[in-house]
Amino acid sequence: MARGDGLSNAYTATLTRLKAQKGHRSVLGLKVLMWVLYSERPLRARELCHALGVEIGSADLDWKNIPVLRTLQSSCLGLVTVEPSSSIVRLVHFTLQEYLLANPTLFNSPHTAIAEVCLTYLNFQSVRDLSPTLRSAPPSLPLLEYASLYWGKHTRMMMTENAKILALRLLDRFDEHISAQLLLLQYEKERAWYEPIRLVEGPMGFTGLHGVSFLGIVDMVGDVLKMKEWDADAVDCMGRKALIWAARRGYTEVVKVLLELQDVNPDQPDTVYGRTPLLWAARAGYESIVKILLEREDVNPNRTDTRSRKTPHTVTLLWAAEDGHSEVAKMLSQEDIYSILADPGGETPLAWAARGGHEMIVKILLERDDVNPDLADTEGRTPLSWAAGQGHSGVVKMLLEREGVNPNCEDAKYGMTPLWLAAGGGHPEVARMLLETEDVNPNHADTNQGRTPLWHAVDFGHEGVVKVLLEREDINPDQEDTNYCQTPLSCAAKRGREGLVKMLLEREDVNPNQADTKHGRTPLAWAAVSGEVGVVKILLERQDVRTTMLDKNNQTPLLLALSEGREEIADILRGKASPHSAGHSGPASPENWDGCAVGYAVQRS
Repeated sequence: MARGDGLSNAYTATLTRLKAQKGHRSVLGLKVLMWVLYSERPLRARELCHALGVEIGSADLDWKNIPVLRTLQSSCLGLVTVEPSSSIVRLVHFTLQEYLLANPTLFNSPHTAIAEVCLTYLNFQSVRDLSPTLRSAPPSLPLLEYASLYWGKHTRMMMTENAKILALRLLDRFDEHISAQLLLLQYEKERAWYEPIRLVEGPMGFTGLHGVSFLGIVDMVGDVLKMKEWDADAVDCMGRKALIWAARRGYTEVVKVLLELQDVNPDQPDTVYGRTPLLWAARAGYESIVKILLEREDVNPNRTDTRSRKTPHTVTLLWAAEDGHSEVAKMLSQEDIYSILADPGGETPLAWAARGGHEMIVKILLERDDVNPDLADTEGRTPLSWAAGQGHSGVVKMLLEREGVNPNCEDAKYGMTPLWLAAGGGHPEVARMLLETEDVNPNHADTNQGRTPLWHAVDFGHEGVVKVLLEREDINPDQEDTNYCQTPLSCAAKRGREGLVKMLLEREDVNPNQADTKHGRTPLAWAAVSGEVGVVKILLERQDVRTTMLDKNNQTPLLLALSEGREEIADILRGKASPHSAGHSGPASPENWDGCAVGYAVQRS
């Protein structure tokens, strides 16, 4: 490199020296590079040492064959490094990886070599003697976890006859082997949030046929079937048969092989969730498997799911819609599926797709004649309500263009309209679309707290929505809610939303002195008591804002500010007007202001 030859020449020279090493060091150095380059995840030093200590064909691990880390590093002539914090072995630089991959002849069938090492390790007697109920690999066998999780993937990439023999030996009593337990535990870890399992008693029933289906090793399915008489529909510890595993994990060719077996029921659900192979494939979005299953006469696309909260007849389409698998949804929508039906919560496939913003699926479903685009769920929320609340403008546009969709529909629980939901969610584009529809009432208040879309948007501080709403001439900017009995201006003043206060005050029909009917406080009073200095200054810029209005406790904004210790606001208000002291109808003199302040300070203390 110092002579300007570049990295490639430097790597070539180093590999030449590596191969020229005496004894077994050259072979060892190349093996280290192969494992680091082709392993499915970074290996720790102890894992790699054990891998290099495996002798193919041996019955158990010979501890004398395990090299020490220093020997590994020295045999590689500096081409690998070990991270001190994690003990992970890595190539010295990413350019070395590029160089090695560009020279594939350096290694002879690397995935086969790794697969044979993993399978030999798993067939060691010391490993077979381990209890299949263990939840982690013992520290004395550091390669066990990697071998259990990845032997299948290496075997799928490249298989030899010897690897097949080793694999068949492992699979013969797979449900009694710790590697099956570790495999399912990893699956549990990855999917525990929606497919929880408990392997307390080990991988019972997870046979060799389940194993090759789970791992997708299609070239071994036939050999496994020849090993013994299998019940192809037998379920494992997770209540699943081999066909369900293949469908769930997307192994199309394995599914084809299993469907050729006479004793396989392609419509049999698992015993935990009641989901058929079709349901699992549709849920994961595996189009080819869904297509294969739908072509069979003995597969019912409306088969009951006993555990799902969705309606049995539509569960496959619901799942496809929920996850956005448009091609799967398209195939399913063409079948004899009652797509207008809903789950127990009343949500149809269209509602699920609208809620998720899946425009392609919404389009597919709206093309069906039997789909009611305005069908509400049990809470009265239509697909338009869901799409508006989530801000999916594309879906809202499609639904509004569809005849029979009510843009002003209320939900049955709170009386929320699509506009109300869009306002609360902060979606100005959706709000504008809805307001351009003639049937939308911009002042419709919900039945729970009596809040209009404007009030709701102000409460959450959505300036973009407020701006859109205030462009409507027929909007009522002073409509109170029924809970706090405040106007949108009072709400904005109380919460210190200065930008919204300015927007509202720009409307000529806004009353800046309207007091709420519950406490009798004006927007200025709410700003004063809440300590919102900026809002107080904005309000006092208006010549028509009254500073001496009494609330229901006969307190002016100044006295409210004094009672709460808002000294800065009190100073501002002192310069604007004389306060009314509590309990007096006439004005208090300036010399009494300090007395008021002292009195309230004593009261508060």
